[in-house]
Amino acid sequence: QVQLVESGGGLVQAGGSLRLSCTASGRYAMGWFRQAPGREREIVAAISWSGDRTYYADSVKGRFTISKDNPKNTVYLQMDSLKPEDTAVYYCAARSSSTPLTVYYRDRDFGSWGQGTRVTVSS
Repeated sequence: QVQLVESGGGLVQAGGSLRLSCTASGRYAMGWFRQAPGREREIVAAISWSGDRTYYADSVKGRFTISKDNPKNTVYLQMDSLKPEDTAVYYCAARSSSTPLTVYYRDRDFGSWGQGTRVTVSS
């Protein structure tokens, strides 16, 4: 397992933007998940360890962008046009990967998890 350090959550008005960051050194495929009160954890976006392949949940396509800066060992989630329904605790997840283009998007695929960062979108 790898220690994941998340940052960037906060309170924003609807239509605003936030950027989440997560640091993990090594060859890891990464994912961002979220869990809203009373709901199950769900995938938001995922990226291969090379950064060349991505996956997005339908609910965030066109609004969120996942990217990876391998020299900095950091994965980002740029969240634009935020909606109140995006309010949740967001978790970074990592999985050691030997294949640079494989994207994982199920929570059971990931072995390391961050502590979570809260995102609140006010209407």
